[in-house]
Amino acid sequence: MIVDKIKSGYVLCVENEDCEDLEKRKIYQIIPDEEAKKEGCLRVLDESGEDYLYPESYFIRFQQPREAQEALHILA
Repeated sequence: MIVDKIKSGYVLCVENEDCEDLEKRKIYQIIPDEEAKKEGCLRVLDESGEDYLYPESYFIRFQQPREAQEALHILA
């Protein structure tokens, strides 16, 4: 199920052109950033462990089952 408005949570990476710190088919945590959203970007915790802005088109937003949400919350 695609979710239109997720302020924080997780996204699936589907593109990583010119981004060494992103892996396709991997789930990443996003951090709320209204200014980034206005620019068409998401603030993402990437493989470096830092948060950076990436094009929103590189990710798919989705609704995780409750069990997945709980597991990801514990790991974060």
